[in-house]
Amino acid sequence: MIASTGPYLQAALLCERVMEEKDGVLSIIRVIDRVIHTAMGSAAPDIMPPLTYAMTALVVLKSGGARGTVQVRLDMEEPSGLTTSGPSMSALMEGEDRGQNLVMGMQMTFKETGLYWFNVYVDDQLVTKMPFRVVYTRIAVPPRSP
Repeated sequence: MIASTGPYLQAALLCERVMEEKDGVLSIIRVIDRVIHTAMGSAAPDIMPPLTYAMTALVVLKSGGARGTVQVRLDMEEPSGLTTSGPSMSALMEGEDRGQNLVMGMQMTFKETGLYWFNVYVDDQLVTKMPFRVVYTRIAVPPRSP
């Protein structure tokens, strides 16, 4: 359980990818909070077809006074309100400024437009929510006349 003594959430974000250099320093590539899915053509559907999208979640924890292993879980809350459990990882808290950088690659399928929330839990306690909006645009092109 996160207490006033830690662990502390330093960062939580969605991005395209995270690179870790040899010295342990992270580079966060293309921070994202929305995707625009465009369908074009005379057969473009009125309602968005399912969209599969690859992204990476980064959760950075610092121990503070916490010691031992904690469980970190990422659940997805759909615009409809349905929540599904996502990936879970353990993180070792060694105290003070020591912490863990949790990098979770995800291949997500979005079935509806709207605002999704990725809820970050540490030992089953909600510590933050990351928003991600799916936008669908339809560009209907009329068929050419002969």
